[in-house]
Amino acid sequence: MSILIINIKELLQVREENVAILKGAEMKILPILKNAYVFIDHDTIVDYGSMDDLIGIDADEIIDATGKIVLPTWCDSHTHLVYAGNRVQEFVDRINGLSYEDIANRGGGILNSAAKLQNMDEETLYQQSVERLKEVMKQGTGAIEIKSGYGLTVDAELKMLRVIKRIKKKFPLKVRATLLAAHAIPKEYKNDKNGFLKVVIDEMIPAVAKERLAKYIDVFCEKGYFSLEDTDKVLTAGKAHGLIPKIHVNQFNAFGGVALGVIHNALSVDHLEVLTQEDISALQDSDTIAVALPSCSYFLGIPYTPARQLIEANIPVAIATDYNPGSTPSGNMNFVVSAACIKMKMTPEEAINAATINGAYAMGISKQYGSITKGNKANLIITKAIPSYTHLTYAFGENHIDKVIINGIEVE
Repeated sequence: MSILIINIKELLQVREENVAILKGAEMKILPILKNAYVFIDHDTIVDYGSMDDLIGIDADEIIDATGKIVLPTWCDSHTHLVYAGNRVQEFVDRINGLSYEDIANRGGGILNSAAKLQNMDEETLYQQSVERLKEVMKQGTGAIEIKSGYGLTVDAELKMLRVIKRIKKKFPLKVRATLLAAHAIPKEYKNDKNGFLKVVIDEMIPAVAKERLAKYIDVFCEKGYFSLEDTDKVLTAGKAHGLIPKIHVNQFNAFGGVALGVIHNALSVDHLEVLTQEDISALQDSDTIAVALPSCSYFLGIPYTPARQLIEANIPVAIATDYNPGSTPSGNMNFVVSAACIKMKMTPEEAINAATINGAYAMGISKQYGSITKGNKANLIITKAIPSYTHLTYAFGENHIDKVIINGIEVE
């Protein structure tokens, strides 16, 4: 199946050579080709260029994109899309004055989701997750990372990861799986955290590695959850089994987790709502990317990641949804891109770069995703007729998407 998209008003993120990551002043540069075409064959971007140079290309389908913008699909590098039920009551509780920590301390939060998931059969969990996945695909997400972490037992964590594996096989978008076993301390280990860590290290990680169910290992490094010492143990064990480190860090407190992530050569450090100069110094000249989650800040009413500070320090920034039932019940990357501009003072160019090329880097897939480059996967958003690409970030409440193509297949 071949597709030729013609008369494109603005073709964004055009790169002659594949770019792995952008930082500092590079993030403000968004290459654009006006009055353009793109030719897709099967699952690959084969050609693109100016309409003035379009000669002799035959395609099975021709899409006229007059007045429309075409750009790469979003790369959402941080989600918890596989979960059971919802936590809408906790949403109401927060409105009535309880904090995220208050809810967690009385058995809500992650433990609430874990209890629901442990009691749900795999097929029901899969079907619920698929409905969410279909929705984010329609919203322009063409690559997604999905974490475990709502199981908190060996069987339930494996159940989550097997659901992610089924999704990966069934759907055309790129899927990366992360083992987030150290997400919270189960109630049965409330007074024996080391006992739970022993289960994570001696049972969960080896079982996941044996079945090749995850690419990454993650830890919620936060006060009341897992300390620097705990995090170091889990990441070390994960690396010993071939898993690449990522970390949830600095969501509420800064106490050295970023530097620890860099020491472990973590692919990404995610959240960073609280940031110190020591954290910035640790990230500079490292291969670790900072991942901001603005819709989490929006939903919880907590500070936003200081993106300007990171960018001005020449640190690469990606943005992602953090889609989960407790702190971000939305996988809409379009809102994330707008929120990055509105609340984190990123320019539209920086935000789009953070959600495409840098998002791909934070998933370890930048060789084939995140840009309009010959040989890359054919993952494209075609907008409705809009004034310019900046309108995507400006008119945040509107659905600007006309079509989404993932792996050369138009999303229904």
